[in-house]
Amino acid sequence: MKNLAGIYCFFVLTITARGQDIPAEHASEIQTVLAKVANWQIDEYEAGRIIKLPLTEWENGAFYTGMIAFKQVNANPRYDRFLYSIGEQCGWNTGPIRLFADDYCIAQLYTAMYIEHGEEKMIAKWKALADTIVAKPFDESLEISRELTHRGEWAWCDALYMGAPSLALLSRALGDDSYLRKADSLWWKTSDFLYSEADSLYFRDNRFFDRHEANGKKVFWSRGNGWVLAALARMLEIMPADFPTRPRYEQQFREMAAKIVAIQQPDGSWHASLYDPETFAEKESSGTGFFCFALLWGINNGLLPSETYLPPVERAWAMLQTCIHPDGKLGYVQNIGDKPVGAAYESTNVYGVGALLLAGSEYLKFLDLWLQHKDNT
Repeated sequence: MKNLAGIYCFFVLTITARGQDIPAEHASEIQTVLAKVANWQIDEYEAGRIIKLPLTEWENGAFYTGMIAFKQVNANPRYDRFLYSIGEQCGWNTGPIRLFADDYCIAQLYTAMYIEHGEEKMIAKWKALADTIVAKPFDESLEISRELTHRGEWAWCDALYMGAPSLALLSRALGDDSYLRKADSLWWKTSDFLYSEADSLYFRDNRFFDRHEANGKKVFWSRGNGWVLAALARMLEIMPADFPTRPRYEQQFREMAAKIVAIQQPDGSWHASLYDPETFAEKESSGTGFFCFALLWGINNGLLPSETYLPPVERAWAMLQTCIHPDGKLGYVQNIGDKPVGAAYESTNVYGVGALLLAGSEYLKFLDLWLQHKDNT
């Protein structure tokens, strides 16, 4: 956590101005919600009912990132056993398409487990692949094609979540900044191609540059931009404070955060299409979860003022609760895809759960900071 004194000041101003206090039981309520959702999803894995195999697929990798975050704020040994078992079942290896960023999202799990447990087998295969990625020039155009992405180019915005933190976290684990520097190079190549400075949003890929929604507006996908804003938060969390291009990440993070808050729906959600919420009229929980996480991370780390960003976070978190079934299943998750599509109460997928766990875990960190402040005043 950065700039704690300033963060505490933000908290005081926000709560005082709104005449509110945070109930002491709020953290336990969030823990209960997160445990219910996590346990439902783990039960689905253990019963063989997950939607997509193999376990190295990106959908699962995104879920593991949420579980890693939740494990940091909940010491239930079941969660560590579950994640360790995933690594064992996968042989601590990434997916079959070696240079495809989706197929090494799972490396974030392996490296996080290595940092905690120190077993070399956890990162040996991933490090070998990462060394190949570092050595590769990545000098092709980012015009989207299956062949291009399988050769390793980050030609779609989702890749920033799948690939960049995977490489950056390995630098933290090994004390070798070559992986972070490669992630940085690839990030800004993709950003220069897909980021709309006029909109402070990312196109999903170049196929959407000239597409328009039914209302005539540009196509900006909620989950796609959720991937990116969450990835910005994760990269900033991982990289050193003096990393040369850190200010660029902070600037883009603030730009996107301001835009996202400006287009939040009254119910606290972001619909599948950010610019056409009327055509895609249903709330959508995966994009909302990633946005909620990233905004909370920005508040917790002093990049976003809480008096501006906490109310949208609270609305988003409240909306997410309405997506959870009584048994812990998370609904309103847009199905696998590359563009806006509607969601429904029964639609679920593991990456949506990962987003919720990231958001809730970051909310618990926020509450911990607030309670620390109260204890010291």
